[in-house]
Amino acid sequence: MTATGFPLSAAAIAEAVAGQVVTGDRARRFESFSIDSRTVRAGDLFVAIAGPRYDGHAFVADAVARGAAGVMVSHVDTPAEPPGVPIVLVDDTVRALQALARHVRRASGAKVVAITGSAGKTTTKEVTATFLEARYQTLRNRGNLNNHIGLPLSLLELQAGAEVAVVELGMNHAGEIRRLVEIAEPDVRVWTNVGTAHIGYFGSMDAIAEAKAEVLEGATVSTVFVANADDPRVMARVPGFPGRVVTFSTDGARADVEALEVGDHGLEGTTARVRTPAGDVQLETSLPGRANLANVLAGIAVGITMGVSLEDIASRASRLRPAPRRGEVLRLARGIVVLDDSYNASPSAVRRVLELVSSNSSGRRRVAFLGEMLELGAATASLHRETGERVARAGIATLVAVGGDAARALRDGAVTAGLDSSNVHCVETSDEAALLVDAVVRPGDLVLVKGSRGIRMERVVDELRAERH
Repeated sequence: MTATGFPLSAAAIAEAVAGQVVTGDRARRFESFSIDSRTVRAGDLFVAIAGPRYDGHAFVADAVARGAAGVMVSHVDTPAEPPGVPIVLVDDTVRALQALARHVRRASGAKVVAITGSAGKTTTKEVTATFLEARYQTLRNRGNLNNHIGLPLSLLELQAGAEVAVVELGMNHAGEIRRLVEIAEPDVRVWTNVGTAHIGYFGSMDAIAEAKAEVLEGATVSTVFVANADDPRVMARVPGFPGRVVTFSTDGARADVEALEVGDHGLEGTTARVRTPAGDVQLETSLPGRANLANVLAGIAVGITMGVSLEDIASRASRLRPAPRRGEVLRLARGIVVLDDSYNASPSAVRRVLELVSSNSSGRRRVAFLGEMLELGAATASLHRETGERVARAGIATLVAVGGDAARALRDGAVTAGLDSSNVHCVETSDEAALLVDAVVRPGDLVLVKGSRGIRMERVVDELRAERH
């Protein structure tokens, strides 16, 4: 089946968002949208978003000069507004962007798969989209465009004619997923797990689960819930779900999609026999670790629910690769292997990657550059100390902890659990950590790099990848 696009006129957009075209050609049609005047493309509708640092209304003229064919604004600054382009006037440009995305989502006729969870959202999204592409023209949101602005921008791309959209839903406060579900109206809801990410905003894992459970709101008897059978907080929401439930498990729980005869090959990937309602399939993937196997099983659950064959799933699973900085295995000069998981971190995610590093049987010396984990609130110190203890138990030979008091707690936990203090370094910034690469990394080492996004641990990876290393 081939989908076709449907550009929207300025008048149709205004109607969809309860706005009005105050000047310009009402019949002008738009196929693409932008909120950044620096990257606007010819023909875009530029939506002026007022953010905490910048107000897009100040860049309307610049956006038009760069090719925007129309603008959406919440106020008109005559005579500063560029002449000759349609201007759609709305009360609130963020709400209007969201309303337009929901309109496009409905008008497209596409199926929407929405993925949430404390860890693994992006990998699960990429895996699921890869499987669905075997049968459907599939859209996936780019990078981590998973919030109240990024998700609408992704759904607007359904104008191009995709049959399925696979999107991730992010949050760090209660109520945020609820709003994203109202916009996306997902046909399939995937909940990967409940972890410690953002626990500083919630205070407990149960509170995080309550917020994540918003992904199930508005479901009907025709909605599908893909649930992690290994997570009791996820499974606690199954009994009240009105639609179909499809479960997955890597740890022996009774589930619709089960991983059996799992072969953990360290950084080389994973194999398993997977039992599904559509039959058994032998799975081989280069994505390492049980956490990634769970992400793949979630994708399989979606795939078989939407009619993708097991043969196509197995073939595509064998070609999966980690997303950039999300578990990439880099083989560098001098025999150094880097596990680049620098994009983000939470205590539960660090625990899983340390288990992976610990199970690696290559005999390599292990070095970890770990950045502070943010948004943990009152639990910051204790969770960092616990993580430090896990570092020591994982057989890490040298630890570089990056950040402030939390990094020092990480260091203290590692030393308390037995890591020699002479092999533990604590620095304030990732730039300082990068300067230690020559001193602590030896030929043949396995190097783990991970930390919260705000710590910028990718700078360490960039230093490791520099030609002289």
